[in-house]
Amino acid sequence: MKRAIHFLPFYLFTLLLCSCGTSLPENCTESKDLPRIYPDYIDVTIPVNMAPLTFELDEEADDMIARYAAGNEEIICEGKAQPDVDDWQQLISNALQTPNSNITVDVYARRSDQWTHYKPFSIYVSSDSIDSYLSYRLIFPSFVSYESLTINQRCLENYDESVIYDNVLCSFEKEGQCINCHHYQQYNPERMQFHARQNHGGTVIAYDGKIKKVNMRNDSILSAGVYPAWHPWLNLIVYSTNKTAQEFHTVDHNKIEVFDSQSDLIAYDVEKGEVTNLENDTTEFEVFPAWAPDGNTLYYCSAHFEKKDTTLSQSAEVVKRSKELKYNIYRKSFDPETMTFGPRELVFAADSLDKSATLPRISPDGRYLMFTLAAYGVFHIWHHDADLWLMDLQSGETRPAEEINSSDTESYHSWSSNGKWVVFSSRRDDGTYTRPFFAHISADGRFTKPFELPSADPDYHRQFMRCYNIPEFMHGPVTIKPQTFADVLKGEGEPVRYRLSFADHRQ
Repeated sequence: MKRAIHFLPFYLFTLLLCSCGTSLPENCTESKDLPRIYPDYIDVTIPVNMAPLTFELDEEADDMIARYAAGNEEIICEGKAQPDVDDWQQLISNALQTPNSNITVDVYARRSDQWTHYKPFSIYVSSDSIDSYLSYRLIFPSFVSYESLTINQRCLENYDESVIYDNVLCSFEKEGQCINCHHYQQYNPERMQFHARQNHGGTVIAYDGKIKKVNMRNDSILSAGVYPAWHPWLNLIVYSTNKTAQEFHTVDHNKIEVFDSQSDLIAYDVEKGEVTNLENDTTEFEVFPAWAPDGNTLYYCSAHFEKKDTTLSQSAEVVKRSKELKYNIYRKSFDPETMTFGPRELVFAADSLDKSATLPRISPDGRYLMFTLAAYGVFHIWHHDADLWLMDLQSGETRPAEEINSSDTESYHSWSSNGKWVVFSSRRDDGTYTRPFFAHISADGRFTKPFELPSADPDYHRQFMRCYNIPEFMHGPVTIKPQTFADVLKGEGEPVRYRLSFADHRQ
């Protein structure tokens, strides 16, 4: 049961403490050890507008009392540490006035009649805010029940969560559907897109109150668009087009392998409904486009693959040689006036390290490139060796982001709109479920200790049997109702027209 106390001047504090009935233990054994708590929020740095960090003791005890304190404010909780949102914000304000901008946390554990006071720790408060909303796909950690998935959004300033779209709204018995790859133009929830595959398949694009479904299949391109990158201000989306498959392993530590047997890059003009090929070399597997914030450079990944075995199909040979696939990072210049792309340039040669790089994302100030690195392949979310790396685009220095990596999977990542925070998917808790973690980045490119998305009940994630996939920051919530999206998906998709080039786009 939660007990919360808002610390006021002394003459009021005594009355409030007595009326609540919870006080700190008087006789304690002092421990030199830090407490074991879940989630691990010891010495983390949080944004000024983050929801309360709740936690519970992660070791056997009959009771726990936690005290959060900053300046002349304190909150005392019993059982589980679950501060009230309003009290938490007052505590945050006080913390910013302290020399270290920190909240001091004392944890007491009772076993039988004996209380233990653990070594206090800090929660540091940064004046750098974070975007108020995060969206993600919730899915089981295998594809056995993939139809039971949603795209959700969560207010990071409290615990409010809602569904953007529910996969079952267009699914019926064997006529299943799979939604994926939600994306926004410059963090704007009124300009978003997501894909639906199989039943009522198509790409849904919402733009300033208008919603349409696009059938992007065309004989002149490899497939419908898959992984998106919306230009920072133009109504232009670059997609990879992929022939994707998966295989399941019985003895390999990486139980599932998702791979492409072909992939290209296309550009789609949202207003004109036109597509054009950007990269379609049959010996290159291009994927994961991402725009630089200035809109003048397009980054992406590509692996070189030449077929050797004439007795096997392309897909079968890719499966056989899957560990040979090493993706490098490239970029292409772009002129927004003429709508022309330049030739590709190598940015990071992962294959020279006998590694594979995916998911390039550029910081809003254009300085840093973050990506995921693993031994091979393209779908690193299933690779337990996957780590996050950081490249300084000014100096060219590239390093593993050791401050935020763990012994398990780190994969999909996004920058906050002010460039001060990153969110990424990690399996560090149990090796099975991906959950969002946040970290602050300093001006010199160093990260603070990452912290897990807080929940109203600290044990929530250990009981929640879904993976968080594709965490994306947003300035606010998507206000379109799930049923509205479903009604659009049930209709016919708008066909696309193929164009050889966008060079004469503005004529």
